[in-house]
Amino acid sequence: MNKARRTAMALAGTAAAFSLIATGCSSGDGDGGGAESAEPIASDAFDEAMSTPTELTFWTWVPDIENEIALFEEAYPAMDVTVENVGQGLEHYQKLRSALESGEGAPDVAQIEYMYIPTFNLTNSLLDLSQFGARDLGGDYVEWVWNQVANDAGVWAIPQDTGPMGNLYREDILAEAGLDAAPETYDEYAEAAQLVKDETGSYISNLAANEPVQLIALLWQAGIDPFGYDGAETVSIDVSSAEVKEIVQYWQDLVQADLVSTDAGWTDNWFQNIANGNYAGWLVPAWGPIFLQGTAEGTAGKWRAAPLPQWDAANPVSGNWGGSSNAVLATSENPIAAYELARWINYEPEPTTMFATEQFLYPALTSLLEDPEYADQPVEFFGGQEVNAEFAEISATVDPTFEWLPFMEYVLSSYNETVGAAWEKKGDAVGALDVWQQELVDYATEQGFTVE
Repeated sequence: MNKARRTAMALAGTAAAFSLIATGCSSGDGDGGGAESAEPIASDAFDEAMSTPTELTFWTWVPDIENEIALFEEAYPAMDVTVENVGQGLEHYQKLRSALESGEGAPDVAQIEYMYIPTFNLTNSLLDLSQFGARDLGGDYVEWVWNQVANDAGVWAIPQDTGPMGNLYREDILAEAGLDAAPETYDEYAEAAQLVKDETGSYISNLAANEPVQLIALLWQAGIDPFGYDGAETVSIDVSSAEVKEIVQYWQDLVQADLVSTDAGWTDNWFQNIANGNYAGWLVPAWGPIFLQGTAEGTAGKWRAAPLPQWDAANPVSGNWGGSSNAVLATSENPIAAYELARWINYEPEPTTMFATEQFLYPALTSLLEDPEYADQPVEFFGGQEVNAEFAEISATVDPTFEWLPFMEYVLSSYNETVGAAWEKKGDAVGALDVWQQELVDYATEQGFTVE
């Protein structure tokens, strides 16, 4: 299996694992989770920590990350890092939670997707990295990305990669339908969907019934805040508002007109439909281009990248789907070294460039997004288009205020059983939003949260 496909499948495995109901959890103490902040460490304490022979354990699913770890160990010869892949997606989180609850076997550093940071903060499982000077790094990351790992209470992880949403489309299929470019607005997108189906028999895209985060990202793009969390005991849940229903009604109309499919993602049928042109496009994050190159090699040269269609063409915006960070567990016995590991591989030029160009993780650092050697590289699979530059412009339009609930596993599982089930049957997804809303409110109340 080639590197592009292996990387693509690792990303796919993470994106697909959104179905497990969360285990019970207790309310936090109001400080946003993690250990109490301390004064920034002195340089002599840092030097001593990094020169003392130390063994660190790092749980991550990133393919070939041993290459970046080797660079870290070369920079700090006293460090010995053991990399463990304990599973992707929810399997990873299950094992991490079990290790923390038992008090045995937890790693020093763990990969955590942005939407799960509040969940681990709820149980005070993450170390506040601001005590090591991490807040000084904030200005070097894309604003919305940094806001995913930091709040007033602390800095809970170092960003690694991101997933700003764009539109990957088959230029040849759209041309066959008489279209010379991707639709710029959602009104144009609906019209194009009809043309594509009438002229080519293809769906303009697939809204996977088992992909709650895809729809959540589209709500993010629309400026809707369905979730809120104060870092303590109060949450806001609004997945059935008039604004949410308007977005879902738009997609429901396309689905029920048989212009957009709702095939389950990451299945054999779904892979085949991508490869054979049954889907003329895919609304997907910045990790989508490398995924396509690894799974639809026979379509090379036919794809192009564009921004998402817009609700307001004069104010282009996007949402985010995916991306992850490296967090230091509060149980680590080597917090300074663990922090430096998380910081170094995700901040220094050599490892971050390697992540972007060898593992094809989409960068969180603005310096790399703006580097012509990275951004301006033509991609043959996309007809020579500079896809990285396209997504860099898209990343700058993501709303920086979006928040997650501290029980996203349940949120996603409940979606699949309500709204997702409606999509699968091409039924009343709009009506299912009310059921989803009530399930989330009931669950939050049962867990001891105050729901606003």
